[in-house]
Order: sequence, then structure tokens, then C-alpha cells
Amino acid sequence: MNSQASLFQISSFNFKLKHLLVIGILVLSFSASFLIRSQPVNYGFELNEFDPFFNFRATEYIVENGFFEYFEWNDDKSWHPHGRDVSATSQVMLHSTAAITYQIFGGNSSLYDFTILFPAVIGSLTVVVIFALVRLFAGTTAGLFASLLFAVSLPIIIRGSIGWFKSEPLGIFYGLLGLYLFLSAIKSENKKIAALKIIFGGIIMAFGMASWGGNQFFIIPIGLFILALPFLRKDHKFLLWGIPLFVGLFLLISGSFERPGLSFVFGLGGLSLIIPTMFLVISIFVQKISKDETKIRNSLFLLISIIVIGSFLIIINDDSNILPLPSFRYLNAMNPFLTSVDPLTDSVAEHATTSLPFSYFFHSVWMIFAGIGIWFILSKKISQSFVKNDMKVFVLIIGISGVYVSSSFIRLEVFASISLIILSSIALSILSKNIFKIKFFGKRNYLFKISYVVIIAFLFTLPLVFPENSNWISNTDTPPIIFTGATSNPPTNDWLETLEWIKLNTPENAVIASWWDYGYWIQTMAERASLADNSTTNDHIIQNIARMLLSTPDDSWNMLQKMNADYVLVFLSAQKIDDNAELYVLGGGGDESKVTWFARIAEFSTEKYLKSDGITGTNYFNEQTMLGKMIPFTTAVYYNPNTQEESAIYKPGFVDIVIKNIEYDSDNDPLKLVYASPSFMNEKRGHMNIVLVYEINKNYVPSFIP
Repeated sequence: MNSQASLFQISSFNFKLKHLLVIGILVLSFSASFLIRSQPVNYGFELNEFDPFFNFRATEYIVENGFFEYFEWNDDKSWHPHGRDVSATSQVMLHSTAAITYQIFGGNSSLYDFTILFPAVIGSLTVVVIFALVRLFAGTTAGLFASLLFAVSLPIIIRGSIGWFKSEPLGIFYGLLGLYLFLSAIKSENKKIAALKIIFGGIIMAFGMASWGGNQFFIIPIGLFILALPFLRKDHKFLLWGIPLFVGLFLLISGSFERPGLSFVFGLGGLSLIIPTMFLVISIFVQKISKDETKIRNSLFLLISIIVIGSFLIIINDDSNILPLPSFRYLNAMNPFLTSVDPLTDSVAEHATTSLPFSYFFHSVWMIFAGIGIWFILSKKISQSFVKNDMKVFVLIIGISGVYVSSSFIRLEVFASISLIILSSIALSILSKNIFKIKFFGKRNYLFKISYVVIIAFLFTLPLVFPENSNWISNTDTPPIIFTGATSNPPTNDWLETLEWIKLNTPENAVIASWWDYGYWIQTMAERASLADNSTTNDHIIQNIARMLLSTPDDSWNMLQKMNADYVLVFLSAQKIDDNAELYVLGGGGDESKVTWFARIAEFSTEKYLKSDGITGTNYFNEQTMLGKMIPFTTAVYYNPNTQEESAIYKPGFVDIVIKNIEYDSDNDPLKLVYASPSFMNEKRGHMNIVLVYEINKNYVPSFIP
């Protein structure tokens, strides 16, 4: 059937079969994306991870109180007793966009349910945006390939599944849409339409910055592309006003938000666009007054001068800090070789450095096809009819820069995925068009082309289903973290029941002390104040909590009084190893597994608290620290699983087998256990997610030993 065949006409628009095919593939991409992203629903309809709970509460505040109150809101349940200036320290556009879309489309659904669905919907809609973006570079076929690849991208989906009400899905949506409008304006021949695209592109790109700080990545390829434009385009009139308008609007609106704010505009981020824009304007004037044979040379001399001066200023700034610097995570994205000396930063799993095996697992054969795409683009003979010169340069810039920044830590693999999607889709488009141009006689013609389709389909679906228990689909089929406590244990309701108990059985003004991991859950689900939370905005308070956990009970009690805390919550991961005996093994992701980080953050020696294996607690930890006393287990025997030996004392290679022993259960102790989640009473063998709530004895009198 001819794809150009006309189906019907609306006004002057002739709807053809090819348009139906495009819509069909986009619907398929959206559906596949949404279905894969929706897998966590199999375990329960809840928000996933930690930050989404705060984002829900902030969105709820807008819906119930309005935008004016939101921008004046000091959250008194956060970082007690100081509170938190929400609009200055969070992603305002995430909360605003969700609140507005809920008021328009929410209907009779609860806001909580709406925010659970929001990331899956907005993430799936992004398949249309990346289709439009790649279509600019290399045509409709490449755009359709890009939409399909985006729909199944593992790094993008795991940071945008249902319940993942965090910054990335909306930030990527805004970022790619702003990028499309910017590039579409440059490519447009209608200057009125180009002006509108430039204006909306700058606004939407700024919205992306206020949705997710990671959108600073898009500044890198845009800034580099602006530097290249004087060498690529002969139409300098549009560039003279279009680029400054885009950059000006973007920075103006970004600066109007408290975050990213003026520190971003006048820091390295803003200068990464301001300086290229200044170069572009000056370079155009230099070329205008230069002779034809010296235009490029003079512009190159100017560019080299700017690079030298810029490098010099960066070196000076490293010592004097004249310019505001972004946080370590963003500096690390620009320079993956930077190393952190902050144990708090290192303790966050998403800040872990990526590796080649990780990257190959995330992207599979896309890495190979991306390489083919680069080769096609650099090959004049092959790419000339597919990718125009200016867009060719941008594709190479975003392709290389995306892979570069993702090498710093795992969270940024989403940008590597975007880069590889663009390059791979171009490669597939060019390959497909050239393959289908080949003609054979008879059945061989069809067999050859069918074989090509089957091979491509096989290569790109293989990582979705193989290996059986560690493929892309299975890696997204995971329960929301509130069911597991961020452990690998089977899902339970321990956390939900604990938070509900706190909500119903503690005073409304109660303050809960815990490690910062659980702060957002306590504030949102239990509706109680916490000392620290997942925003990690105050390192000093987090350090004090770590010191409290590892100090002697009397010292810890005194610290808790100064913190105005009423309860202490701890989370333990354990395993009952025998149906007929009360024998357990601790370890698996609870607070008992975080002692190393507690010690490093507290600036204590880990050897004081842990044996040589870095897992087993020392006698001092078990008997002389508050956390050790709060863990309601005591050593029964040390066991070597390889030799089946038992020992009364610890030896390397031996595992600590424990029995239940509640230390704090009376009114005479500094703390009293008032709640233990259901897993603590589990009588069957298996994994346990144990959440314990201790009430602080305000009448306790510490006994100080000289």
C-alpha cells in the first residue's frame, strides 16, 4: 500500500496513510512506555522512593492554600525546630505544574493518586517530544525510532515509573521540549513563527530548570552549539536577535525563581550561555567587517581567546570563589574525575560512579548503533541527504556531551540514554532507508528485507526480556520502596503500619528523631515533625544525629533533649533462619547496615564500632552505644557457613547469629520501646522489615561516670 495515499482532507490539510502510521507508532510508543512504567502497581498503589512524598505534600499545600501561601511557606515539620523555606529549596515548577494539571484534569481522584500517576503519564508523553526533536535532525523515520527507543529506555523508566513523583520525568519533558523549540526556531524559515518558538523555548527551558536541577546538562550542548553557529550559518540576521532573546528569556525567568535563582544566572551555569552568546554577536560583527578569506580565521582567533581567558578565570575562581559555584554533583558532571570528600554525598546510592558494565547493561546495543550513527553523520556521502550541517553539529555535540556527563554518577545515565537514543535512531533510519533501496530479483528481495527487520527487532527487544530475571522489564518490576525500606527484602506493610501508628498514637506536636532517610515519610504519612530529611540541607544536624546514634546512652539522651525530640525511630533488616528456633541474622539495608556511614559522617573511627568485616558490631557498639542498645537482638553464637563451625567469640569469616533481647522496655530507661512493626513478631523463617519506635523518657536521670 502506498503511504502517500490520501485518506481524507480537512480544510487544506490532506490526511494521508503515512500520517496514520506515524500516529499509530506514537500511540504504540506511549502505550509501551506507560505499561512498563506501571509495573510497580502490582505491589500496591503508593508513591515510590523518598522525595515523592515531600513533593506530594508540597503540591497538596498549593492545592489547599494557593500559590501565594506556598511561596511564604516555612515547613515546620521539616528540620525541626528550624523549618524549611520550601520555595527556596525545592523544585517549584514540579509542584506548580502538578497542582495546576490536577486542578484541570484531576476530576474526582485524590491528589495522592494523581501524583502517583503523574510521572508515568508525563514520561510517556515525552515520546512525542523526542519524536519531534529527532525529526528535526533526520526526518520522520528517525523520530519514530527515537520514540520507540525512549519508551523502553531503562535509565529513563526507572527514574520515571509510576509513583516516582520526582523531578526527572517533568524536567526531561520540559528540557527536551525547550530544546525542540530552540532548534526548530533556528531551522525555521518563517521568522514570525521562529520568534514565537524562541520565546516559548526560553520560557519552557527555564521551567525545566525550576523542575530539576539536572537540566543544567542541556546548557552544555546549547552553549557549545551557540559557539559553533557563526561558523555554520550564513543567515546571521536571525542569530543576532534570536539567540540573545532565547538566552535572555531563559536566564531572566530562571533568575526569577528562588531556585535556581540569581546564583545560577551569575554563576558558571549562566556564564556558560552568556559568554557563547557574546561570542556569537561579536563574531558576527567581526565577520561582517572582515574580508571573505579572513572571516573564519578571525572568528577562530576570537574563540581561542575566549577559551584561554575563560580557563584562566576558572583557575583563579578555584582559589578565590569569585563566581558562585554549583553543588558538587553538578561540578562532578562537568568534571567526572572530581572526587568527593563528603561522606554524606558518598552515602547516597544515586551518586555512585557509573562503570562500563553498568553502562552496557543500561544501554545494550544502543551503544553500538550510536557509534554507527556517529560514523554515518561524519560520512558526507551517507549523511548529506539525512542531516543538515547545523543540526549535524548539534547531534554530535549532544551525543558526546551526554555520554561524558553521565560518566560521573549513575543518576545521570538518563542523559547518556537521551544521547544514545538520538544517535541510534539516526543510524537506524539511515540503515533502514539504504537497506530498503537495495533490490534483488524475486523472493530474495523480500527475504532480505524481512531478515533485516527481524534482526533489528531481535537486537532491540533482547535486553527487554533476557536474561530472565535481570532484563530491562524485570528491573522496572520492583515494589515501591516504602514496602521494602530500600532493602532487597520482599515487600511488607511494616512501614505503612508504623507511620499510621505514629499518626494515631503520638501527639500532633511530637518530634521524631531518625536517620535522614525516613524524614519525608514521617512528615507526610505520619504527619509529624522530623529532625532531618532527604533534602540533606543541613549537614551539621545530620552529623549530630549520627553522633547521637553512636554515642553512649546517657550522652545520646542529652543530645536528644537538646534536639527537642520525643521519639526515636530505627529501621532494621533481619532474617529469621529457623522456623523452630528464635535465631536471626541482621543486615540487609537497615540502620544496622549503615553504621559505617554513621561513623564516617560523625567523624568517628569505624574500627570502634565494627569488626574487621565492616559488618559485625563490636562489643562496644552493641553494649555502649544508643543504636546498639536500640537493636533488640543480642549475639547467641558466631557461625561460619562454609565450615559449619560455631564460636563464642568473633572470628573472620564468621556470621553473628542473634536472638531477641529488648534492652529498653521499662520506665527507668532513657528510651522505651512503644511500637514494633508486624515483622518483629514474625514466627516463620524469612526476611523481616522491622520498624521500631522508642519513646524518650523525659524524666530519665543520666548517671555520669567520671
